[in-house]
Amino acid sequence: MRPARIRTRPLGSAGALLAALLLALTVLGLPAAVGADRGTVNTSPGPTAATPVAANGRLTVCGTKLCNEHGKPIQLRGMSTHGLQWYRQCVTDGSLNALATDWNADVLRISMYVQEGGYETDPRGYTDLVHSIIEKATSRGMYAIVDWHMLSPGDPHHNLSRAKTFFTEIARRHGAKKNLLYEIANEPSGVSWSRIRSYAEELIPVIRAQDPRSPILVGTRAWSSFGVSEGSDEKEVVNNPVRASNIMYTFHFYAASHRDEYLNTLSRAADKLPVFVTEFGTQDYAGEGANDFTMAQRYLDLMAKKKVSWVNWNFSDDHRSGAVFKTGTCANNGPWAGTGSLKQAGVWIRERVRSADGFSTGATG
Repeated sequence: MRPARIRTRPLGSAGALLAALLLALTVLGLPAAVGADRGTVNTSPGPTAATPVAANGRLTVCGTKLCNEHGKPIQLRGMSTHGLQWYRQCVTDGSLNALATDWNADVLRISMYVQEGGYETDPRGYTDLVHSIIEKATSRGMYAIVDWHMLSPGDPHHNLSRAKTFFTEIARRHGAKKNLLYEIANEPSGVSWSRIRSYAEELIPVIRAQDPRSPILVGTRAWSSFGVSEGSDEKEVVNNPVRASNIMYTFHFYAASHRDEYLNTLSRAADKLPVFVTEFGTQDYAGEGANDFTMAQRYLDLMAKKKVSWVNWNFSDDHRSGAVFKTGTCANNGPWAGTGSLKQAGVWIRERVRSADGFSTGATG
């Protein structure tokens, strides 16, 4: 049983009746809304004792791990939206119901591009959209990563003023919630680690003034590869960490492009630093082409062993192979649950989000 699914109290008489109901549904061949290890049937989008947030509470960084409110290391697994400026129609009540109760996801990453037609074109509109999606994730008992999806230009200082404005409002409105994580720089590139570190050390206090307790996720050099994609490695972060507490460092990989050098870097980094894989795919670095499920499973096995949380890219119907839904699914408003609307990568990743421990089952989707 995954720690993120731990039942924190005995079932009691009401729980016993509920367990009997689940057993009856199983005998009759009817689908229960959630797995038996969650301890309840989820009949509404509101949080219950079975949801990841209800079971684990506010998260914190303890040593190199992400821990729940009881101090127990956990591993979150879930999905990232695509850019909201293009694919907000894929983030609906129906799709999020499926993500929470069919996929059994713990976490939703809300990817708001800063450039590329995103936040900078309508700060008020995109901030309100993120507010709305945070509330949707919260009502379903999922954790929400607020992703400041800076990509080009690669220097996070370019958007520092915007980031201060955005995160101040997000943290002020949602900081009392137990399910927030802030990802403050998606994929820095073309700049030194010291430059990224200085950005983090300027922005983090702004967030902490509004929300002193939620974890903050810091992007690493060279598209969040710990510098590997620009000829470095994790030692630059190990030797010069951000001077702040309750933070983690992000790592991104795409299995068909990022081979053993990247896998070994992740393994070493996770032994010395708190790491969260906030984006990965089973295809090439552009989220396109053939899936390499064998290499991707090696990453998943490593992350399960070391309790590194992960989020897959992406929960949309983009034409690329990395989008989990078949093209047209979002325009047709589903169907969202099951595998009928999923591409090959979607079938594969849904199985692994749903699985009990994330380790290889030998299946290739």
